[in-house]
Amino acid sequence: MTRNSYNNDLVFKIVEIKEDKVILKGMNVRLLADAVIDDLKKHDDEDIEEEKDFLDRLETCVNLDRNDYFYLPGKILHIDSDKEYLSRCLDYYKKINIWAMGINEKEEEVADNIIELLEEYKPNIVVITGHDAYNKRKGKIDDIKAYKSSEYFAKAIANARKYEGSHEKLIVIAGACGSYYEELIKAGANFASSPKRINIHALDPAIVAAKMSLSNINKDIDLKEILDKTKYGKDGIGGIITKGTMYVGYPR
Repeated sequence: MTRNSYNNDLVFKIVEIKEDKVILKGMNVRLLADAVIDDLKKHDDEDIEEEKDFLDRLETCVNLDRNDYFYLPGKILHIDSDKEYLSRCLDYYKKINIWAMGINEKEEEVADNIIELLEEYKPNIVVITGHDAYNKRKGKIDDIKAYKSSEYFAKAIANARKYEGSHEKLIVIAGACGSYYEELIKAGANFASSPKRINIHALDPAIVAAKMSLSNINKDIDLKEILDKTKYGKDGIGGIITKGTMYVGYPR
């Protein structure tokens, strides 16, 4: 389904019907929305090929010399409030042979549990994501109370930094559609969404996590190159230059 009032820009599926309103979830963007039934239009699948091209590019973005060397990618803990998107991200990690543990948890619960999860799984990278949005009726763009989940994300990041203060020893990737980017970076994230307060792809946090997992632990990352791998680039996710988390060994 698409929404006529938004020029049919995004594709959704219906997750719930409430009298004359429906609750929608983005097929490929991390967005929950509502709409009146009369505003909906059946989607004709014309953008499926574009989405397939994007996913195909992801599978070819890992280039490792597997003849002589062996690799120990960084471990990922992926915490996601959306069970369906979490499953898609875990499938992506599996395809490119990265160890990842997925936890389905509501945004407001992550801060209370994250230290325990970090102690249990001891990841190199933690992803904290789900759903978010800026609502201008609730406040200005620099008011964290005007965001659906950014305050929860910021608290979870701050607690993760109590566990490990070094941005090199624990990579934190946080946020969702329209999140308060600056506040998440200030809280201690290495990467966060969304600099331009736009929607992000369901896989964007996983793409960044995977690139960090497969980047050399002794070298600074190419920040622009990593962001360019995401669906919406620097408008959707930003971050800081840091080192990767992968050890390289020889001989294989």
